[in-house]
Amino acid sequence: MSKTPPTPTAPVSYESARDELGAVVQQLEAGGLTLEQSLALWERGEELAATCQAWLDSARNRLDTAQPASQG
Repeated sequence: MSKTPPTPTAPVSYESARDELGAVVQQLEAGGLTLEQSLALWERGEELAATCQAWLDSARNRLDTAQPASQG
């Protein structure tokens, strides 16, 4: 029977997602993990990257909305 680590809840803020993503990258780069651990970290990293991208996309949309429609 395979043991899978529990998936942590998604971070609420961009900053916490970014910080956790940095920690995941450091762990993967350090090596010494089993294949299963590496895959779990990779998947978590993908989730965190998507969370960060969603935050950045939302911020861009808010900025675009706040700018006057007729610039130029």
